[in-house]
Amino acid sequence: MAVLWFAGGLVEEVCKTNAASIQTHKYYERVSSNLEDAVAILNRSMAITPGQDVKISEEGVKCFQSWVMYAHRAWIDKVLELEPLRPLTPMAIQALHHEDLYDVTVELFTDVLSNFPAFFTAGDLKSLSTLLASTRAQHIVSGLKGGDYDTEAMSFARLLLAYGDATVQDLAKNSEDPLLSQIVHQLLELLRCEGYAGVEDEICAQALQFWMTFTEFLIDALFASGEEKPAWMDSARQRVVEVVEASWVKIRIPPHELAASWDSDARAGFKAFRADVQDLLQSSYTLLGVDIFEKLAQLAVQSLENRAWLHLEATLFCLNALSDSISNEDPVDAMLSRLFGSSLFADMSSTVEPVPAKTRQTAVNMITRYTAFFERHVECLPPMLNFLFESLKVPALASVAAKAILSSCSSCRQTLIPELGTFLQQYEVLLTWATAEVYTKEKVIGGIAAIIQAIPRDEDKYGPLSMLVQFAERDVNDCVKFMQASRAEESQASGICALKCLASMGKALQSPDDAIIDLDADAPQSAFWAEGPGASLQAKVVHLLETTTGLMRWNNDVVEGSCQILRSGYKENFPGLFVFPPKVTVDLVLASKLDTARLDYVLDTASAMLSRHVHEPEFTIKSAASAILNNLLNIINLMGEPSSDPEVASSGIDLADKMVPHYLDCMMITENIQKLFDFTLKALTVAEIMPKRAAAHFWATFIQKYEVSGDVAMFVAAVTQQYGPQLCYLLVRNIGGEAARSELDVLAEPLKKLIFAQPQAKTWLSNALSSEDFPSQKVGTTEKRVWLQKIINLRGARATNAAVKDFWIACRGAEFAYAS
Repeated sequence: MAVLWFAGGLVEEVCKTNAASIQTHKYYERVSSNLEDAVAILNRSMAITPGQDVKISEEGVKCFQSWVMYAHRAWIDKVLELEPLRPLTPMAIQALHHEDLYDVTVELFTDVLSNFPAFFTAGDLKSLSTLLASTRAQHIVSGLKGGDYDTEAMSFARLLLAYGDATVQDLAKNSEDPLLSQIVHQLLELLRCEGYAGVEDEICAQALQFWMTFTEFLIDALFASGEEKPAWMDSARQRVVEVVEASWVKIRIPPHELAASWDSDARAGFKAFRADVQDLLQSSYTLLGVDIFEKLAQLAVQSLENRAWLHLEATLFCLNALSDSISNEDPVDAMLSRLFGSSLFADMSSTVEPVPAKTRQTAVNMITRYTAFFERHVECLPPMLNFLFESLKVPALASVAAKAILSSCSSCRQTLIPELGTFLQQYEVLLTWATAEVYTKEKVIGGIAAIIQAIPRDEDKYGPLSMLVQFAERDVNDCVKFMQASRAEESQASGICALKCLASMGKALQSPDDAIIDLDADAPQSAFWAEGPGASLQAKVVHLLETTTGLMRWNNDVVEGSCQILRSGYKENFPGLFVFPPKVTVDLVLASKLDTARLDYVLDTASAMLSRHVHEPEFTIKSAASAILNNLLNIINLMGEPSSDPEVASSGIDLADKMVPHYLDCMMITENIQKLFDFTLKALTVAEIMPKRAAAHFWATFIQKYEVSGDVAMFVAAVTQQYGPQLCYLLVRNIGGEAARSELDVLAEPLKKLIFAQPQAKTWLSNALSSEDFPSQKVGTTEKRVWLQKIINLRGARATNAAVKDFWIACRGAEFAYAS
């Protein structure tokens, strides 16, 4: 007994060492030299003979398991042959028939099959298949199906699954083999055990993982075979059909009373299983094609006719999983027409018959998944939309229904224009319901705005847009009223709601990505939004935005909402309600101080606006750029150090970066502009990556040569001459070891641009390399000179990045070298 403990413990400890290490590799070699002695001990202890202490045999099996797993490691490193150990396997298989040795032996085979299946010979696997297909095995699986999850049954199930994983190719290809066919059947039966997956049924999820592996093998084999399908493929594919059918049963949700009694772990387990079934369905579609879709669609109609609501939910769940797998060429429209043209939406809306909320929710999700179908089949829109608006009344469905309304209106906007009045009336009704929360309102109002976007004439858009703006105005008025009454929380909620609804409108009013733009059209753009009623409505939107932001500039959601409203117009090529003049963005930026919430987002919004309006009339946009730049300098002055707020520092430098080259003339005439350049150089010295990255990009942009006026060119040259030496000094310090490895590619960019554009770069870099405070003592004068000449010769080419990394490694030490 003691010898077995020692022999097993010895190899377990050796396995904990690194076989690739020179220091510990010798242990593997020494242990391997004792293999014959170990086999002799195991041969004696594992033999089941009359009168032998079963404890000896048990420890023998454990010791054998330890040696096999040691052999795995040693076999990989080619310091051990497996043949001496393999003859012991039949003895271990015999131990499976011994009641007192069953548990320990099952653990042995499960472990080795899972981690080292190559250890077993074909004969070993044949013997195991005989055992796994035996009458006793069938009895255990039958017990599992009936809900008998005792220790022996669970151990056997794990062994069966480990065997399945190890021999999946044989199981797929040899359906005519009676033993393997029986094992495949039992693996399928593990999906049919009683109880809910992840709750009572603990083996089902593991069984599903095997079948996912099985399916993936079939897919790989199908693609590898080309046009000639393997003879065994049809029978293997039929197994996958059976797996889908079994999974459909297992994903049925429990009655509400039972689900309410589950704890969080049970809920999470069941949810995870359903997600795995989704993955299986998506994979299996490659094999089963439209046939499985048709089967599920028929099953959905049957469940609907039978009023089997939980069956219907499971089927709709499966169809939702397949939505991303079907292609435009797949003939599924007829099947969907039968389902969506049935009483599905009427039944889901009915108050006469209680339909589980989860079934309704899955039906709503299906609408979002198949919006393209409703674009092609507008006859199905009325009952579908009625169902969605009815669902808005139900707290459990309101959010998903609102999302589906937005999706449907966006996709079918052109078709729904005649129903716009009905949508506006329905929104008025929605505001009276308890479910009229921020998310619901913003999604529905966005959907209505999408329909308005499809109206051809701006004049015809004005009326419905005015109504939507009035809805937002009510929330802003409530915001002001609550603030005056010192009801801060309610004020905040109303203000955020107004801004989110306006932002949703702005996004929905954007031209669709697939809209056709006539580049040859020379018709003048409409002045409706710059003059007359359109301008007054736009002014009202700006007033609502500024009122809310002015009250709560400290609130993240408020500032983000305001910026999103402004950004919604930046992408547009034509005037519109949310296509504001630059002054609106400038006013928001100028009102922002260092303590303004999400100041980084405000500065990013200013960057986006300047990029969008770069081709506007020069005086208007240059005036805006100058105002924004002056405000940026004030923020920088108050901030002091980039590390005091890395996110704001990074966004501020990015804003300056976006001003090059189109707004260089604004920089040239701005008082105290040197504060900006000083700040960007400071950013190259901080530990935070964001401002350092932004500063490196700024200088890489600034020092390039541009086609600009003479005065601007002189300004750029003067700045480069003044700051070039210090820039080179800081770049060299970073590359010389102070930077992190991940920052080197970023820092290489300004270095490359300097070398390419500035004749004096070599002198500046040489002075930096020879400075007394160079951060590394591991490189000498010769290495520095050789490296400098190398990067100068590269003239800013891409190979400079590799030279920078090599120099950094030399400065930091060889231990920092690793494969990139």
